[in-house]
Amino acid sequence: YFTRAAGLGDVEAQFQLAGLYQFGRGVEKDKQKEIRHLEQAAIGGHPDARFNLGWNEWNNGNTEKAVQHWIISAAQGQDE
Repeated sequence: YFTRAAGLGDVEAQFQLAGLYQFGRGVEKDKQKEIRHLEQAAIGGHPDARFNLGWNEWNNGNTEKAVQHWIISAAQGQDE
């Protein structure tokens, strides 16, 4: 379901697919696919996807990119 919906441009489906790939739920864990789906959801305006991209950048030592993602996420209504 999520794959089909994501293919039709559903940003929530993109975000959900990212989580499936992150934790390996029903699919094999795949960091590249996780990030790709987060990016697509973030481009579509999903604030939680943008927030998670920030954490990914932070964990990779990219502080400036992380902060940029979090600022955009906050502007979109993410309040964590």
